[in-house]
Amino acid sequence: MKEYPPAVSYHEWLIKRLKADPEEASGYLNAALEAGDKKAFLLALRNVIEARGGMTKVARASKMNRVSLYKMLSGNGNPGFGNILLILQSAGIRFKTAPKK
Repeated sequence: MKEYPPAVSYHEWLIKRLKADPEEASGYLNAALEAGDKKAFLLALRNVIEARGGMTKVARASKMNRVSLYKMLSGNGNPGFGNILLILQSAGIRFKTAPKK
């Protein structure tokens, strides 16, 4: 019987892609923003942070408490706009707007 390598989970594959390509991470966040779902955006931001070195690294860079960062980015979190900008900057992502097409 032929043995196959273990399958990679979607999450592992996603984190690997987001880590390898900053443009992919940016596009992923933009797609979540365009969907207009706050929970989806917070999940996407958590995934990008994981790919960019993890919560501890971003918490240190943003001078935020790591536990507070986890709470802000939870499904029930409600981070302010200033915190979102700080988190994005600390993760190496720039926020910008574009006109609707």
